Amino acid sequence: MTDGIKRRQRRNIVICVLILLTLVGGTWYLLSASGGDTAPEPRRRGWGNMATSVSVVTAQKGSLDVQVHSIGTVTAMNTVIVRSRVGGVLDEILFDEGAEVKAGAPLAQIDPAPYQAQLAQAEGQLQQNRAQLENAKVDLELYQGLYKEDSIARQQLDSQAALVRQLQGANKSSQAEVDDARLQLSWTTITAPIAGRLGLRRVDAGNLITANEEEGLITITQTKPIAVFFTIPEVQVTALRKAMSVDDNLRVEVLSRNEQEVIATGKLVTLDNQIDVNTGTLRVKAEFANEDEALFPNQFVNVRLRLAEVKDVLTIAADAVQHGSQGNYVYVVEEGRAYIRSVELGAADDERVTITAGLSEGAQVVLEGLDRLRDGREVLVEGQETQPQPATESNSHAKGGATEPGARNRPAGQAANRPEGGRPRDGNRPARAAPQG
Repeated sequence: MTDGIKRRQRRNIVICVLILLTLVGGTWYLLSASGGDTAPEPRRRGWGNMATSVSVVTAQKGSLDVQVHSIGTVTAMNTVIVRSRVGGVLDEILFDEGAEVKAGAPLAQIDPAPYQAQLAQAEGQLQQNRAQLENAKVDLELYQGLYKEDSIARQQLDSQAALVRQLQGANKSSQAEVDDARLQLSWTTITAPIAGRLGLRRVDAGNLITANEEEGLITITQTKPIAVFFTIPEVQVTALRKAMSVDDNLRVEVLSRNEQEVIATGKLVTLDNQIDVNTGTLRVKAEFANEDEALFPNQFVNVRLRLAEVKDVLTIAADAVQHGSQGNYVYVVEEGRAYIRSVELGAADDERVTITAGLSEGAQVVLEGLDRLRDGREVLVEGQETQPQPATESNSHAKGGATEPGARNRPAGQAANRPEGGRPRDGNRPARAAPQG
């Protein structure tokens, strides 16, 4: 039993030694292959100190439109739910769903018969009160003449005068009842309170409806003109207010879903009076004529607000700028290596930003591959890679020395630790024959 355990232990030791030798041999092969006089293999991105592949953009001078991009909501200037002011049977629907109507246009008719009867009753009561008032006035004139002749007492004259005033009050009350009955009768014809576009009807003819029902009969939305509400970040509020002080007619554009086409153009109308503390944004309102009805209420749209235009400034892609504890910086490619450059930023839009200090025109700024970079790292610029030509012995002697990679970075007077043939000087390793082509 003990011999079996020992055999397994020896076998495990042998396996571990073989694995270690394999790793050491593979590492030696990679190091020796990368240091020979033959043409090096294309360098793989991101391996240790090897070159990293990046894409760059050029810092250029030009003009920049300072713009704000946001998502907005189209909102009707006015929205009205049409409700009946009186109850009754809905006799007739006088509109077409989805049609445009003018203010005051008839929309529906409620059975007017009960309200006509109430009006007639009020008018009859008014006539009675008027007749009584006229009779009381005649008696008052008679009593006044008799009092002058000292034929009646003063109390009787005063009582008749009070009766006249009482009947005058009753007459005004009856007149008010007549006016109210006439108003109730007029409300049996439902009209449009504003001009706009109708929605879908919510009640059919023949139904018994009540006054001021919550659902109503139909809605009317004013779409000409129409408004768009959107928000801007708190950091851009100062620039917006400054732009409004210079131009009170700032242009606002509504863009298509892919932001390639302008659907409508309007103007900025007003700002909200406070910033939303939950989102850190300010709500603003723009107005559009919408004559072609391209905008529809409650529609979500892409909005672009132009604040100003700056000219003759140095700009780069906004995505190339990095932000750290020491401030804003970019990676600049010089002689095949990427170096950090601190920059100061100016006006910006969603795609480009102006550089006020830290860069010069024509600088190659890294745009992609930033996550694999550090200061001074060797890089390969995409689209500018060149395949090195194999170096021959004659070419090497003609150029005055070896041409292996990294020779230009070796201090003057320091010889390469490599004999002719490109093999490393290592007494513990046998010389490896050069691969046959």
